[in-house]
Amino acid sequence: FPLFLQMTARLMLAVGGAVLGSLQFGYNTGVINAPQKVIEDFYNRTWLYRYEEPISPATLTTLWSLSVAIFSVGGMIGSFSVGLFVNRFGRRNSMLMSNVLAFLSAILMGFSKMALSFEMLILGRFIIGLYSGLTTGFVPMYVGEVSPTALRGALGTFHQLGIVLGILIAQVFGLDLIMGNESLWPLLLGFIFVPALLQCIILPFAPESPRFLLINRNEENKAKSVLKKLRGTTDVSSDLQEMKEESRQMMREKKVTIMELFRSPMYRQPILIAIVLQLSQQLSGINAVFYYSTSIFEKAGVEQPVYATIGSGVVNTAFTVVSLFVVERAGRRTLHLIGLAGMAGCAVLMTIALTLL
Repeated sequence: FPLFLQMTARLMLAVGGAVLGSLQFGYNTGVINAPQKVIEDFYNRTWLYRYEEPISPATLTTLWSLSVAIFSVGGMIGSFSVGLFVNRFGRRNSMLMSNVLAFLSAILMGFSKMALSFEMLILGRFIIGLYSGLTTGFVPMYVGEVSPTALRGALGTFHQLGIVLGILIAQVFGLDLIMGNESLWPLLLGFIFVPALLQCIILPFAPESPRFLLINRNEENKAKSVLKKLRGTTDVSSDLQEMKEESRQMMREKKVTIMELFRSPMYRQPILIAIVLQLSQQLSGINAVFYYSTSIFEKAGVEQPVYATIGSGVVNTAFTVVSLFVVERAGRRTLHLIGLAGMAGCAVLMTIALTLL
């Protein structure tokens, strides 16, 4: 708790504005789950209107699976494009620019029912996937670069906190009595307009990353001014020195190709660790669980599967908050290993349970 006393108003504004992008990612991960049946009914009605015959179960399953999975396809493509934006436009400006994708997606998905077009919904899911792929690179990078060293680990978990809060909000809004019903599901999908608008209002008042200003733009005075505002102190010499040292090391190192990253003993271990860390999260199966949790609970005989899904979202959020306060004490590696062990055990239990059902 004493560490959080280092938080200044400008730092809170910067981090809060940035993690709205993380919240968008989480929201769009969880939002497609609850209204599955009403959206499938929309697909069926649209098909009947166009072709004057009901949609076949196989085609309906294909369209629904495409609606869910294309979000991840967009995310994969977007994540490869992060470097193109952040080094040219800066971290903050890249986040602002990416909201064009969020607005476009909100329009496509929000008006898909009115236009009787499931293609608009699927395209909207792909575009918001592109946005989410970009923000998974922009947000942690920006938050890490504006944070003091002592708070970097704790504030870094705000990205994940934003994601799980987004999932939880989507699960709650997806309730039949709120927006997960026949008349309001387009509003549920188009709601992404709101956090995108909020981010566009907040981020212009947040500073650009001091690391980007110093290392990429060579604007030391601007970087120093930004650091003073972020830290709430006039003495930012240690932060500047750290970034200058990093810049010198980067200049000494020659540029390497992707193949050289794997061939060189110097880079092989760090790149393998980075890849395995990302794979361990994605292959844990947590996204698949949240995509299909309502169906899983329904198959398990739960009377109110939507509320069980919300319960899983609450647990997810609660433990992310716990990690916020223990990450600096317990360490990243220890917490990650504990989490992996827990996920492995749960995956085994879930597989056995689903096989027996």
